[in-house]
Amino acid sequence: MKGICNLLSIIVPCYNEEQVITGTVRTLDSIGKSMVSEGILKDFELLFVDDGSTDKTLDVLLEYEKSPNVKIVSLSRNFGHQAALVAGLNYARGDAVVTIDADLQDPPDCIREMVLTMGEGCDVVFGVRRMREVDGFFKRLSASCFYKVMSWMGIDLVYTHADFRLMNRFIVNEFLKLTETNIFLRGLIPYLGGKRGYVYYDRRARAAGETKYPLRKMVSFAWDGITSFSHLPIRIATFIGLLISAAAFVGIIWALYLKVIGKSISGWTSMLMGTLLIGGVEILFLGLLGEYIGKIYREVKRRPLFTVKRVFNIDDLRKG
Repeated sequence: MKGICNLLSIIVPCYNEEQVITGTVRTLDSIGKSMVSEGILKDFELLFVDDGSTDKTLDVLLEYEKSPNVKIVSLSRNFGHQAALVAGLNYARGDAVVTIDADLQDPPDCIREMVLTMGEGCDVVFGVRRMREVDGFFKRLSASCFYKVMSWMGIDLVYTHADFRLMNRFIVNEFLKLTETNIFLRGLIPYLGGKRGYVYYDRRARAAGETKYPLRKMVSFAWDGITSFSHLPIRIATFIGLLISAAAFVGIIWALYLKVIGKSISGWTSMLMGTLLIGGVEILFLGLLGEYIGKIYREVKRRPLFTVKRVFNIDDLRKG
């Protein structure tokens, strides 16, 4: 298993990771050097993408600027986790690329196994969480529901896989050809195809700092994933609209029948309930249509996913 990879790029998006980033740099550097000494790699690079951190994350990273393996991309503001990953992919030079979060809850020791799995002919190796005991009950439940809903909608996701994965240069290049701005990597990478491999692991507890995915962001992320990869919600809206229309038609026939036989309809309760129900459903579905139209609006403007303020230890400046 010698010389599986000439150059491995490890992309680490960072947002307010001041408390953990020193340990992250040292851990990943040690793992990279270990694989080089084993002959698995010829070389590696650690590509840190500072996603507009407001703490001293960038300052800490700059302490390693002179290290030949550490590359730094500083974005002009906080563009979000997915955009930061895409920025890293634009600058990665490796013939294999790993993406991993800065908190290292996804164990970096698995990178070695991922590279070895790639050596067996895999184009993409997904890190799959086997246990989530470090997460709270609600987070585990909501995550499980998210993957099941996505599967029910026909979206190809790897169950309990986040953004810890290895991709060969072919997959990275194919991804960079995509021009869409509504990015959902967990769906886009499986969409590109290729032979898949899997590495299973138990997720660790966060060493320090706070999670960057509170409930509000988790819900927003899930909704973006659903609306970016499936038009099933629109079909559901159409189906429910047909059912309500059919029920309304039956109601009209029934009302005319009562009118003909001379029986009056007493009270306004049923009328009010029907009006509120139909009105509420209409507003809900108008909002749903607005979500999709909003995504189209974002796509046609063709704004870049990110803007780079400065790069450090990188010769090849690319545009995002």
